[in-house]
Amino acid sequence: MKLAMLGPIAWRTPPAHYGPWERVTGLLTEGLVRRGVDVTLFATADSLTGARLESVAAHGYAEDPAMDGRVWEALHVAHTIDRSSQFDLVHNQLDWLPLAFAAAWRAPMVTTIHGFSGSGILPAYERGASAFVSISDADRSPLLEYAATVHHGIDMTEFAPTATAGEHLLVFGRIHPDKGIADAIEIARRADRRLIICGIVQDPTYFAERVQPHLDGDRVVYLGSVGPAQRSDVLAEAAALLHPIHFDEPFGLSVVEAMASGTPVIAYRRGSMPEIIDEGTTGFAVSDLDEAVAAVPRAAALDRTLVQRRARERFDVERMVDGYLQVYRRILER
Repeated sequence: MKLAMLGPIAWRTPPAHYGPWERVTGLLTEGLVRRGVDVTLFATADSLTGARLESVAAHGYAEDPAMDGRVWEALHVAHTIDRSSQFDLVHNQLDWLPLAFAAAWRAPMVTTIHGFSGSGILPAYERGASAFVSISDADRSPLLEYAATVHHGIDMTEFAPTATAGEHLLVFGRIHPDKGIADAIEIARRADRRLIICGIVQDPTYFAERVQPHLDGDRVVYLGSVGPAQRSDVLAEAAALLHPIHFDEPFGLSVVEAMASGTPVIAYRRGSMPEIIDEGTTGFAVSDLDEAVAAVPRAAALDRTLVQRRARERFDVERMVDGYLQVYRRILER
């Protein structure tokens, strides 16, 4: 099988720090290469991969204010379309834009839906000639038909629990109202625990008004965007990960990474969280801030060995690779 992996180009694949779509695309690509699949990755030129690499953009447009993301994504898609007749299958990780040019593709397409940014993009999906894969059962539109749900997988060798975790709590994700960082600060305050915050500032106003006033370098600490070199230690050292989301999270990569580090999770019961968290084993899905505060000592008391074991059983990268190979085979047989 000759596969074209059409990756996103906001960031490098895999990302140096932030970039969840790029991270998953990289993990899947390398997993397929290990299985002997002939993969060409269409991504930024600075991407790191064992597959063949095709590029139009030198680097991610999110890292360069001079680049217009709309233009570079269009050029990126056009380049892949030009090459598509050379492949048996195209795997689209780039959201709706490639679907708008369904008639131009010269190979069947599989599209991973990483989440809907809004109902306004649904027309492209409804008209797109592609098989669709959801990343959780919770993140499915009733207007679409799906080939499968394939949960994201992670490289478990990158994560390991520490011998003794700390007493502090952790929030790990972009600084945005959707992620409930302000709620996490209040949960930690009521639970009388230190809080460490990690993530890019995606909403500067929210950061300035709801987060920064609480940063004191002691009880509430902001570490910025934490990359792969630090991520495992930061996740493993926390008593629990707080994930008090204010939107229906399609998956939640940091949740799985925390569990792979042996760290239990306390998340608001929205989107995929009840599907991802094994209640009372890897953490707790709660309804509100009060329930989150009450869950802190219970989460901290969970067996961290079992937390990690369950994460390995459910979210190892090889399971993700298996899931997509099954989808590819069904599409090609059809």
